[in-house]
Amino acid sequence: MQSVSNPYKGLPGHQFWRRSISAVESFRVDPVTNPRFRISQNARVGTAGSCFAQHISRRISAAGFNYFVTEKGEMLSERERAHNNYGTFSARYGNVYTTVQLLQLFDEAFGTRTPAETAWVRPDGRFVDPYRQQVQPNGFDSEEAVRADRRNHLNAVRRLFEDTDIFVFTLGLTEAWRSKADGSVFSAAPGVVGGGWDTDKYEFINLDLEQTYGALEEFLGKFHAINPNAKVLLTVSPVPLIATYEPRSVLVSTVYSKSVLRVAAEKALKRFDWVDYFPSFEIITGSSSGGLYYEADYREVNMRGVSHVMRCFMKHYIEGVDSEPADLPREMITNSSMSNIICDEEILDRIRN
Repeated sequence: MQSVSNPYKGLPGHQFWRRSISAVESFRVDPVTNPRFRISQNARVGTAGSCFAQHISRRISAAGFNYFVTEKGEMLSERERAHNNYGTFSARYGNVYTTVQLLQLFDEAFGTRTPAETAWVRPDGRFVDPYRQQVQPNGFDSEEAVRADRRNHLNAVRRLFEDTDIFVFTLGLTEAWRSKADGSVFSAAPGVVGGGWDTDKYEFINLDLEQTYGALEEFLGKFHAINPNAKVLLTVSPVPLIATYEPRSVLVSTVYSKSVLRVAAEKALKRFDWVDYFPSFEIITGSSSGGLYYEADYREVNMRGVSHVMRCFMKHYIEGVDSEPADLPREMITNSSMSNIICDEEILDRIRN
């Protein structure tokens, strides 16, 4: 009897749950298929985004590849550089959680946007940059010191976008706080680190898909115009929200935000052939992991999860890596745990009513 043809016949195993998920040991699940590019050892790799993006930069550096840093703090000691967040990302912008922040940063770096507010005062009298409030833990001496440092920062950001070969952006949040006057998005709500809360001046926003993808698409178009040979790798952070301002469960808000971000990344993938998506979110949160990739708080990603993510990343995106690379050295895994990762959002967990 002749078999009946159907469109699923002959499809590769990774397109079937049983073959690629159920029948595979959980730590060997690998959802990466057909990466659009590879990263050579000399390629300049820039990073930005949520705290989870730091794992990629650390692994690239440890493997001897070119983690591209344009804001290095050369005049400081190694200890001072680390304390003041030089090298945490490619430039000293702190966490860039939303696509609107990324777009506004790009526009400001290239002189097409000037935010109205430039410095906030902290309760201790020190000053902070409203758009990267925690990069200078001891704060600045004056408003002018904030502005001068930001000018240097924007020069570094511009060099990053102009010269990077690969730009890795980890989408983290949809919730944000912004100025009613000019729409500027802040790195934290006014009054949390510096400044003061004023309902006449500031507002909460939870970006929807149109807003999230609209900003991402605009950024990608502008970035490609000034650096047409660069590639972009998008990821979605698997770290849940630490707090939500929506009047509902933080779990519900987390699922909303991550869903919007994931769809925005997918739309960018379909729109631009020089953009790729790396499924770190799926590796950590997928049912096959059984929740074993989170710490006891169900939020921080543990060393096992980081190891799995980076093993898949190195296998598929890094040139010269074996098809089945060995596990990361134990000290590398330990250093990659979330305990050493800088997350601006975590200041919200220290707030008490």
